[in-house]
Parts: sequence; C-alpha cells; structure tokens
Amino acid sequence: MIKEETRGASTDSVNADRRYISRLTRGTLALILAGGRGDRLQDLTKWRAKPAVPFGGKFRIIDFPLSNCVNSGVRKIGVLTQYKSHSLLRHLYRGWGFLRSELGEFMEILPASQRIDNEWYAGTADAVFQNLDILRAHDPEHVLILAGDHIYKMDYGQMLAFHHEQHADLTIGCIEVSLADASSFGVMRVDETHRVVEFTEKPVKPPPIPGRPDVALASMGIYVFNTQFLFEQLTKDRDTADSTHDFGRDIIPMVMDHYRVAAYPFRDAQGHGAYWRDVGAVDAYYQANMELLGVTPQLNLYDREWPIWTHQEQLPPAKFVFNDDGRRGFAVDSMVSGGCIIAGAEVSNSLLFSNVHIETGSQIHHCVVMQDVRIGSGCRIERAIIDRGCSVPAGTVIGVDPEQDKARFTLSPQGIVLVTAEHLGHARHRVR
Repeated sequence: MIKEETRGASTDSVNADRRYISRLTRGTLALILAGGRGDRLQDLTKWRAKPAVPFGGKFRIIDFPLSNCVNSGVRKIGVLTQYKSHSLLRHLYRGWGFLRSELGEFMEILPASQRIDNEWYAGTADAVFQNLDILRAHDPEHVLILAGDHIYKMDYGQMLAFHHEQHADLTIGCIEVSLADASSFGVMRVDETHRVVEFTEKPVKPPPIPGRPDVALASMGIYVFNTQFLFEQLTKDRDTADSTHDFGRDIIPMVMDHYRVAAYPFRDAQGHGAYWRDVGAVDAYYQANMELLGVTPQLNLYDREWPIWTHQEQLPPAKFVFNDDGRRGFAVDSMVSGGCIIAGAEVSNSLLFSNVHIETGSQIHHCVVMQDVRIGSGCRIERAIIDRGCSVPAGTVIGVDPEQDKARFTLSPQGIVLVTAEHLGHARHRVR
C-alpha cells in the first residue's frame, strides 16, 4: 500500500510540473507560417493556400497546428498569410474567433502587408522579421514557430519545458525519417546531450543516424526561440546580402556553432511514437486521408482529450436510402460526414466530406470526396480525389483507364486521379 505522505508528495510534484509548463505556455507566442504556395498539391492549391486544403472529412490542414496550440495552452497565436488566402482567412474568422482577448488569448492574422518595405515575404525568416514590431508589442518570453501545412498532434508544452531545461537559445523539433525521404527535409546530427552539431537543408546525400544506416534525423519545421535571441538573429540575417532569409537554409547554420541549439525528439500528445505527415504532394495527401479509414489509425480523430477544433456547419446527419436488390445505399470501411446522402449507391474505403450526394447505381471506391460534391447515377470512381463543389455527370468513369484520366483530369505519379470543378467545366466553388 502506498503511504499517504508519499502519495501526497507525488501529487504535489505532478501539480508543480503542470504549473511550471503552464507558465511557459502562457509566456509563449506561436507564429504559424501559412503563406506557402503549395505547388506540389497541383490543382488543390490553384485557388486556395495549402493550409486551407480540406483534410480528414471535416477539417482544414491548418486546424491541426492551431488545435495543438490551444490544447497545449499556447493561446497567443499569429497566422502569417500570403498567397491565395481568401478561403483560409474565411475559415480562420469563422472557426477560430473563440479565443478571448480579455483573458490574454488571441488569434491574429498577419498578412504580407509590406510593413518593412515593398516586398512580399521572401522566406520563412523574412516573414517573421516583417512582423517584428508586432512581436515586440506582445513581448513574449518565447516564440514558437510552426508550419501551417503538416498533420500531427503535439503537446508544445513538453517541447517548451525541454527547451528551458536544455538552456537552449533555439530548439528544433525533429523526427526520424527514412534515408530515402530525407532529402526533402533539413537533416541534422546531434550529440549525446541533444545539441545539434550539424544541420543541412535538403541535402543531396543526407547523413544517417550513427548505427542506423537507413534512417536520418529530420527537422519538422517547428522551432522554439528565446525572443531576444530571435530578434537579434533575424536582424543579422536581414543585413546578410546573400541570405535567402529562411530558417533552415540560413538562420540555423548561422547560429549552430556559436549558440546552444537543441534537438527535441517528437512524441505525440500522449507521449507515444510520433505521427507526423507532410501532405504537401497529391499522393502524400491522398495516403494520409486513406490512413484514417483503418480500424485503429495512428492519427486518432476521436480522441476527446486532444480534440481537433474547426469551423463546423450545422448539418443534418448522413443518410443512406434504398434497400432493394441492385439499388442499395450503403458505405463500408469509410468515413461519412454530416449532410451526406447516399441514395442507392455503393461506397467503400472512402472518405466523404460534408454535403456529398451520390445517386443510384454509382460505385465509389478508395476515394476522397470533398464538400458539396454531387455524383450522378451510374458513375464508377476509383482511387480519386474529387475537389469541393464538383458535379460529376451521370455515367462518368474515373480511375479505370489512366490514359483517359490523363486526358481529362490530373494524374499523380502513383496514379491518383485529381478532379476539380474546372476539369468538369464549372468553377463556381473554386475559391472555397
């Protein structure tokens, strides 16, 4: 039996740890970089910013870092926007206006407003530099810099505590990736004290982790800076003639040898092995959505302890109608959102966003179907992404003949068919 005084000491220690982390999170300002072009997502980002791309049946990609902030207790948030930001801004206003300024909480939108000069954001570091006056006005102890286009759940409070305990000037969130994929990331080597001793942005020949020849340690694009240190380095970088004004290419290599740069090994919100997806290409985006259909997916969207917040329309429940031979409305191994009507159609291994209507006799297999899509009767669609607002004519076949698909739509390297409203000759939903 545990002695009462031991139990009390343990409880006091846990509460002290929580208070210690909560002080760190309250003194932190998060900046989410949400201005990238997202060209590798092809037509999905033709009319919207990458962080605004729908994901997981009801969310937008940016909801994940925003939810991580709120759930971690980091409730001073700036979102830096630039390209094709209309639908992103609308989503932020609708879904993220619940933070209370009278409690010191906020979600501010920081567009590329040319506050310093007449240039747009030239790189990740420049985007922060152009908002230094706003950062100084908020006067945080730490600045947490995040990418707005990754899917993961993470307790930033644990990373802030690690940063503090390491007496670091800069801490980089890192994750193990296969050596074959490492060239797409900033790759680092660390010593036994978690100090970064080598960092290369997107190396042609990435160095493996010692003793593990098939694995490299990659940056997640998540940084914790001591605020004054960040200001100093951004000012130095601004005055460096040949700089690209990027954290990975310029800032980290510049400070690594002279300051304490630590590597934080990523764990999820419950401290388990990391789930983190860069969904910046069509095939990666498709695969990450498909993973959610598993019986126990690694990304748990049903976790009430770490909810993903978003703007949600008021919609009726999904409905499945007709139960006759040859005309049966059903879905298996699928996720179906509110407002959907499956009328005598067959859906399997697919993810349907809100307000999808599928008519009699259609077969939908291994598909991601976004909001407000109408699929006529007698269609056969396989291994496809159907963008928001599409109206697919009756009898359409997609995903069966690659040559026909390539002539009409966009075909990914792994054969996923991307269908947009413009492909189908109507574009009224293109900016949503």
